[in-house]
Amino acid sequence: MDNASRQYDVLISHEATQMLVSHARFLAQVSESAATRLIAAFQESTSTLTQFPERSPWLTDPLIPQGKYRKLLLEKRYLLVYQIKEKTVYVDAVIDTRQDYGWLL
Repeated sequence: MDNASRQYDVLISHEATQMLVSHARFLAQVSESAATRLIAAFQESTSTLTQFPERSPWLTDPLIPQGKYRKLLLEKRYLLVYQIKEKTVYVDAVIDTRQDYGWLL
């Protein structure tokens, strides 16, 4: 079966959802439209992961096992961090790239 016809399930963790809400809440204090765009980008990106999760590069850091997480950029400043296991994509975090996210690793 080729990747174009393969369907993946996408599971979004509670932590990733809370991170998205927190980022959107912060953005809304400055610009409601920016918060809305972030949420829309998240929804669009997670829906595309059902077919093409391998398209994104690996998240590389010496503290994590090589080839465990992939990253997808949202709205120029946020990373959607996920991993693929068999036919399921697990969205584990939404990170503001302007902040230190070493705690995640």
